[in-house]
Amino acid sequence: MRSKLSSIRKNIQKNVNKDIECTEWHSSIVLSGRVSYWDEVILAGKLAANKGYKGVVNRIEVENLVIPEIKKPLVQDKSLEGKKIDVLIIGGGIIGCAIGRELSKWDISILLLDKEDDVAMHASSRNDGMVHPGIASKLGSKKSILNVRGNMLYPKVAEELQVEIEKCGSIVAFDKRWIKLVFPIIMQKAKKAGIGEVSYLNKRDLKLKEPNISDELEGAVLFGSAAVVSPYKMTVAYVENAICNGMEISLNTVVKAMEKEMSSIVSVTTNRGKVYPRIVINAAGVYADDIADMAQDQFFTIHPRKGEIILLDKKKGKLINSIIAKPSTSLRKGNTKGGGIIKTIDGNILVGPDAYEQPFKEDYSTNRENINKILKTHLPLIKGLSPADVITYCAGTRAATYEEDFIIEKSEYLKNMIYAAGIQSPGFASAPAIAEEIEKMTIESLCKVMKVMKKENWNPKRQGIPDLSKLSFEERNKLIKKRPDYGEIVCRCEEISRGEIIDAIKSPLPVRTVDGIKRRVRAGMGRCQGGFCMPLVMEIIKEETGQDIQDITKKGKDSNIVVGETKNNLKSS
Repeated sequence: MRSKLSSIRKNIQKNVNKDIECTEWHSSIVLSGRVSYWDEVILAGKLAANKGYKGVVNRIEVENLVIPEIKKPLVQDKSLEGKKIDVLIIGGGIIGCAIGRELSKWDISILLLDKEDDVAMHASSRNDGMVHPGIASKLGSKKSILNVRGNMLYPKVAEELQVEIEKCGSIVAFDKRWIKLVFPIIMQKAKKAGIGEVSYLNKRDLKLKEPNISDELEGAVLFGSAAVVSPYKMTVAYVENAICNGMEISLNTVVKAMEKEMSSIVSVTTNRGKVYPRIVINAAGVYADDIADMAQDQFFTIHPRKGEIILLDKKKGKLINSIIAKPSTSLRKGNTKGGGIIKTIDGNILVGPDAYEQPFKEDYSTNRENINKILKTHLPLIKGLSPADVITYCAGTRAATYEEDFIIEKSEYLKNMIYAAGIQSPGFASAPAIAEEIEKMTIESLCKVMKVMKKENWNPKRQGIPDLSKLSFEERNKLIKKRPDYGEIVCRCEEISRGEIIDAIKSPLPVRTVDGIKRRVRAGMGRCQGGFCMPLVMEIIKEETGQDIQDITKKGKDSNIVVGETKNNLKSS
């Protein structure tokens, strides 16, 4: 091991900085020192990765760079003080919520924590919702295996949770005729990975499938198993079903510290009190390494990889039928599959995302240069698309490790810590399979300390909110007769009714924010981005919850929308 460590140190000191030090901690390599630029931090981590160590812990600092602390909830109380729980899940993204649902099959107590006002507030609402077929990942990697398995599981899960899914297929289009030579290689990899429904499309076939595709494209490979789902609706569905099956959830709850005895975590301190779990599941996304560090078990580092994505108007959704990309962006080696053009389950078109390294875990700002580059790269693929079709854009951060693979395993040094970490793309597509794996590990660990039985009355079904815009005229009439509030349209762009908003507010996971309503029923997701319906949504939240209008926020914490009554202020002046 010493010769290996010495070799890595020499390589990093030669190519990055002579003052960087490399040490060993258990089976991982730890990097320390100071550099001038963030790119040097990333380069050092990559030079140390996949060299025989379990993981890279990168503690290199950048001169004059201040990394903000985790954004914490404003609430401080003792609502969880002294609570004993069998399983504690940290993280309310798609992974944590899917794990909660799988574990709710068992007669155990489960508590899921998230620091935000709602679930799906970060990566799980900032991705394209593509259920990848699994062709892009390295053969034999956890990404590859769990992606393919997750793709197979999604149709059944979506049906049970009443979440719409469309198996539209993914097209990788080529502008060179040598596609015929590449296709056998792609088929061979697909077969080894267990991916079915792969076919070659010549230029004529491609035009039949996608009439508006660029004439410059000569052919394509079609991965028929690819699908699209709303990522935030799926996350919400997972957690609602878990709650209905007995799981507890505590939002606005951040982990502050962990207490260990011998080789086990005995307590977890939060802003709402100290809890005592038998098992801790770390599904904390970009903060998974920080949680591991609190438990003195950090064997990896998350370096946030940012990407920007663009939303186009629904009126252009009819121009494409599938997920479309070119091989220069979709099958290349590197940190991203490169994005493409995707028709969402709701009929909009998403363009992107891109990917680049930066140091901030919750920086969701967007860059005009990046947005323009994405548009320039992808819009020419489809005739009829233009920058004028852009409604909005957003950014997200992927929880990348230097090994570039999922961490799905029990801790080597703690008896009761389980990791679902490093979940970057294709993490959403892999979520059902990741949840299965974590469920097995968790029950196996629990069985060592207690008797565990499956529930006899576990219900896999979840009752979704009717989508008025997708009902037939007869179905609408029937629903409106039963519930007149479904006949009152609040969001004109998306045809969202008052009834849908009320049902979201009263769902198993109650909603109290404007963006929470948006994630569940799409009010405010249209062309005007809530310009017309936001005040109406706020009024409904006020009526149904009794909240003061000034206390209603856009997305929790201090994102208040109304700060005072203008007319009253005018009168008093």
